Amino acid sequence: MSRIIRRVHQPGVYFVTTLTWQRRELFRRNDLAEIVVKQLLDCRDRGFYKLHQFVLMYDHLHILLAPGSDCSLEKAMQMIKGGSSRQIGTELRSGLPVWQPGFHDRFVRDESEYRNCVQYIIENPQKRHLVERPERYPWSSASGQFLLDPNCFDQRQGLKPNESTKLVVAAKAATYKS
Repeated sequence: MSRIIRRVHQPGVYFVTTLTWQRRELFRRNDLAEIVVKQLLDCRDRGFYKLHQFVLMYDHLHILLAPGSDCSLEKAMQMIKGGSSRQIGTELRSGLPVWQPGFHDRFVRDESEYRNCVQYIIENPQKRHLVERPERYPWSSASGQFLLDPNCFDQRQGLKPNESTKLVVAAKAATYKS
């Protein structure tokens, strides 16, 4: 199978989707979902990217992010997937892969497209009938548990610099009902 080789580090915002290996529904388990979300937030705190929105579904992850100036999109995804894979492998005591190789990304060109991506991420758990309201899904930025980087689009100038906001990891959402 051939892989896409990315040779250009284009600054900007990306809508990224990555799947679990064989679409296994690993993240029905709250402890495994928590590992991924903590890794996602930790990598953001370490400056690999600005985090705008995310949702971790049972078998995939959607992220809206802007890689840092010293980090490529590929490196950012490697940090998220690699770090979470190690921890989950230890937790499961399994040598099976956690994530499928690679990921799908789309460069977000303007504010309208940005808003559409945000809406898609927010509504994903509700459309999959996991919750009645998006804010009830604990593994999503729509839950209100996490502070995110603000919308970085300016109609006149494209991307503009913004200061990183400190992430707040809320108490574990171990139990919830839809």
